[in-house]
Amino acid sequence: MSGAAPATANRPGHLPVMLAEVLRALAPRDGGRYLDATFGGGGYSAAILEAADCTLWALDRDPDAIARGEALAARFPGRLHLLEGRFGDMGSILAEAGAGGLDGVVFDFGVSSFQLDQPERGFSFRAEGPLDMRMERAGPSAADLVNTLDEAELADLFWQLGEERHSRRVARAVVAARAEEPITSTGRLASIVRSAVPRDPSGIDSATRSFQALRLRVNDELGEIERGLAAAAELLAPGGRLVAVSFHSLEDRIVKRFLRDASGRKPAASRHDPAALLAPTTAAFRLLTTSALRPGAEELHANPRARSARLRAMERLDR
Repeated sequence: MSGAAPATANRPGHLPVMLAEVLRALAPRDGGRYLDATFGGGGYSAAILEAADCTLWALDRDPDAIARGEALAARFPGRLHLLEGRFGDMGSILAEAGAGGLDGVVFDFGVSSFQLDQPERGFSFRAEGPLDMRMERAGPSAADLVNTLDEAELADLFWQLGEERHSRRVARAVVAARAEEPITSTGRLASIVRSAVPRDPSGIDSATRSFQALRLRVNDELGEIERGLAAAAELLAPGGRLVAVSFHSLEDRIVKRFLRDASGRKPAASRHDPAALLAPTTAAFRLLTTSALRPGAEELHANPRARSARLRAMERLDR
């Protein structure tokens, strides 16, 4: 989860972003069946289980997250079921677990604070570590991409997934640097990117967008979001709710479009389009948020990482 705050002496663990808003939108009830599709540090899962006498399945592709969740499962015996895997595969994973007809699914997209705060995972440009970024610790790493993609491919990657305006300059600098020596650490890559990108007047680190692009590509995060939203919608029972928290425009754009289309708010076809002659389909969902909800000032003060969070939600209608 991108926006979890670091632990404090008074509040152990990592704090989930927009927790109060998530619980209001999800509305957990006694006897309900819920899925935390992005378990992470377990903050949402714990809050849902405390809010109602319900059953919760928790899914995460990171084996470290599942291992951390054992302590929480012990607090709620028989109620919390941990599942390792990608949320894009939740349909088959939950079918195998005997779960269906869910009353709610919650997503918290992006990288978790646990992942960011562990230099050895290679997600953060703020600490020296291996250039990895793999959530599942399997498959090609960020170092593999940086050292093997050609300059044009790197430029496209930084532009499309990082929205980096200086993508060509970054790609050129990366290719020049790796010709001297392979780029294998987060610190070296961050330094290379900063040398190629002008200082951002907003104070955002110049390496932010390039690191985001690599992470999204390594983990196919946007593809997972599209597959996960579609699977969650299929798993919801009438009255079931889908709640999604995203952290940048690429994620939020996918969520906004999916919820709009599912609720029948897709823009009408042009009168010149043959599709306009088709009878309109009945929407299966209704929006619970007509526009994205944002964190409040108090939360932003306590957790600056929440600044880019956006929450959207919808509910399956009775049909």
